[in-house]
Amino acid sequence: MFSSLRTSAARAPAAFTTRAFSSTPRSQLARMTVVGRLGVAPEEVTVSGDRTLVRYVVGTSYGKGEDKKTSWFRIASFVQGAQKDYLLSVPKGSLLYVDADARMETYVDAEGNKRSNLSLVARNFDVLSRSQNNEVPETNDEGLVQEASG
Repeated sequence: MFSSLRTSAARAPAAFTTRAFSSTPRSQLARMTVVGRLGVAPEEVTVSGDRTLVRYVVGTSYGKGEDKKTSWFRIASFVQGAQKDYLLSVPKGSLLYVDADARMETYVDAEGNKRSNLSLVARNFDVLSRSQNNEVPETNDEGLVQEASG
């Protein structure tokens, strides 16, 4: 396999093998990959004028038995057209792969407490399997799917 990669790279045009440099410093970037179940149906939200985003929550579980924990990730996606329609049609409980830009933001809440928030903006997403469950999963007070106990 590696020999075929080397061979194809050797035949690549010079434009693809040279690196372009910039005089400006590279901006810091954090990326994150999340693979998990869709916790709520995606919703479209208007952010300004006619600009919209699709907001959704993906849950990932770790641990076993009594020690099983779930982490919930809120994700925003600025997809348009057919991609947006497709994402909005994905049912709750579907398994998603999301590649996102990640940023930690800090703010002061209404009570004056310092809080932090992980902001994830999707670059790519893929539906690995759609939920076939016609039952509505039990959700908590945030509208997130509850883990089955037992």
